[in-house]
Amino acid sequence: MKKILLLLAITTLSLPVVADEGMWLLPLLRQQKLEEMKKLGLQVEDYDIYNPDSSSLKDAVVIFGSGCTGEFVSDQGLLLTNHHCGYSQIQQHSSLENDYLTNGFWASSKEKELPNPGLTVTLIDKIDDVTEYVTKALEADPDPNGMNYLSPSYLNKLAEKKVGGKFLQDNPGTGVEIKPFYGGNKYYMFTTKKYSDVRLVGAPPSSIGKFGADTDNWMWPRHTGDFSVFRVYADASGNPSEYKPSNVPLKPKKWLKISLNGVKENDFAMILGFPGRTNKFYTSWEVAERRDIDNSVRIKIRDIRQKVMLEEMMRDPQVRIQYASKYASSTNAHKNAIGSNWAINKRNFEKVKLDVQDKLTAWSKQNNKPEYIEAMQALKQIVTDRKDLRFRSWMLDEALIRGIEFTGIPTEVDPIIDALKKKDQKAIKEQLTLLNMAYKRFNNKDYSAAVDKKIAKALLKAYAAEIPLIMQPACLIDCEKKFEGNTDMFIDYLFAESIFGSDRNFNRFMNNPTVKALENDPMIKFAKSVRGEKLALKAALDGFDDSYAAAHKTFVKGIMEMQGEKNLFPDANSTLRLAYGQVRGYNARDAVNYGYKTTLEGVMEKEDPNNWEFVVPDKLKQLYEAKNYAPYGSPEEGMPVAFTANTHTTGGNSGSPVLNGRGELIGLNFDRNWEGVGGDIQYLPEYQRSIIVDIRYVLFLIDKYGDAGYLIDEMDLQK
Repeated sequence: MKKILLLLAITTLSLPVVADEGMWLLPLLRQQKLEEMKKLGLQVEDYDIYNPDSSSLKDAVVIFGSGCTGEFVSDQGLLLTNHHCGYSQIQQHSSLENDYLTNGFWASSKEKELPNPGLTVTLIDKIDDVTEYVTKALEADPDPNGMNYLSPSYLNKLAEKKVGGKFLQDNPGTGVEIKPFYGGNKYYMFTTKKYSDVRLVGAPPSSIGKFGADTDNWMWPRHTGDFSVFRVYADASGNPSEYKPSNVPLKPKKWLKISLNGVKENDFAMILGFPGRTNKFYTSWEVAERRDIDNSVRIKIRDIRQKVMLEEMMRDPQVRIQYASKYASSTNAHKNAIGSNWAINKRNFEKVKLDVQDKLTAWSKQNNKPEYIEAMQALKQIVTDRKDLRFRSWMLDEALIRGIEFTGIPTEVDPIIDALKKKDQKAIKEQLTLLNMAYKRFNNKDYSAAVDKKIAKALLKAYAAEIPLIMQPACLIDCEKKFEGNTDMFIDYLFAESIFGSDRNFNRFMNNPTVKALENDPMIKFAKSVRGEKLALKAALDGFDDSYAAAHKTFVKGIMEMQGEKNLFPDANSTLRLAYGQVRGYNARDAVNYGYKTTLEGVMEKEDPNNWEFVVPDKLKQLYEAKNYAPYGSPEEGMPVAFTANTHTTGGNSGSPVLNGRGELIGLNFDRNWEGVGGDIQYLPEYQRSIIVDIRYVLFLIDKYGDAGYLIDEMDLQK
């Protein structure tokens, strides 16, 4: 017996340390994951990563815009993020004369950096556990059965009350928000500072920053230089300020040191960022709903839209610039949905979640906790009851609202009608000015009526084939009557007769505005009808929300009690998290084994001058031929481009810094592999891989391709 026990002890000790799934909250690292991280190779302490009272790595990591992550890399506010995160800014600055999407952009000095109205960078100052504070407030809530425990407006009012108005007044740009975690079983308050003067410093051409485009999206091996460079500015006191020429580069509390040592297989890696959303606590019924409704509708409808869009982009360079960002955004979610369904079926996520439910059922019976069983039964019934409404809502949203741009035309024309009826010339002039501004916002430089019309014809046909006529927006019932269901004729009619159908139509109306033209405008009727149907479906689905949220909260509480909070991470909700793991390749399927890194040689192997996705710029080919990679690579090693790690990431982690055990920057996270997309629901240790552009490739491109070595001089490089 002693020999057996000794053998078991030796075997246990010899097991390799493996990365855990999860997106962990920084204040809880010591209690939850610090020991495991150190076994894998972490060399810094938890307070080096997060320290509310002193500078730490978290101070170098920011929310870029509203959906990406970025990181400071100099004491002059220099910021790195992904090319696709800065894509819309690059596009907005592009024109046929200055096509920065195609040619790239490098500011030769700070004075040449380009401002970006509306773009913000948000820093996290502090994270506080306020569960007790919120719980007490909720206990005093006059509506104990209400939804305040998940309400952003209610929780943020509590946050402002906690810190006090004077604190916010005395600290310009500072904000506070409380967010629920574990379905509303815990709460954390985030103190933030938001900067709005963010300028574009540099970006490689899309042939580098988007190399592989849609074909390689969500795929490994990858050879994309997916980065862009921005700079954050502040007033002379370091406070947030709107763009002013007198603003100065922000000196952040912390900026990252950059490692030139590269990576090798099994090296420790950690990612700090703002993952958007995961569904770790899905039930088996929600997994099936996600696969059979949400993902399936998105796959089908976006495939139709993208084919039309790409055909038009390939036909016309102007359309290519107009629709580049729209196409990229659409294909990203489309391919994600395909990969998600693959994982759900491949790894049988329904059964994985059902096993958890069975364990909770057994545990609840043993511990006399019937409320957890009742919560699961309630969730099953809710998912069953909302099935048809959810399908109709997804079809409407993907096909008619997201897919057709003219659904977004201005429809608030009653004030104009009223002014025309009263013959109030002053009011007429004012209202027509407002209408003209609204029209220009809709029909802007990135809109093509011809493209929108072609997409609308394809999508409306697909929508009408799936949704019974009686359940379609009222305007489509009129289409059936007037055009005998011929949706192409209906779309032609909208563009021909609406004041928003063309510039000519709009200008004709502005020269002779009439009540009749507005009241009978078919495109306005279409947009109102579709939006009305959206609101009706939303209201019907909202009827399930309160009962779902209550049941979900109870269900998650049961899992927390059964498994222990220390072993669980809360679902991602766009708050600062840490994921950790190792640099690793993976076995994709039988006899297909992927290595952990790629080099510039792979870029040249993929080159196809006849395919826009794989065009290689001449200058990059010249640099490859010269093999002048130092100090970022060598003729022997080659020029590293990207690598993979088994870290747990999702949308929002784009642009996240990837750090080694010493907390030095080794890469920028920019994607996940196809096989790991299902990690939003269930982590797949054998498949899940973050795709990361090697920081040495970023530096190489800035220095030798962009001839922007002065930016390298700002950075703290470690060898």
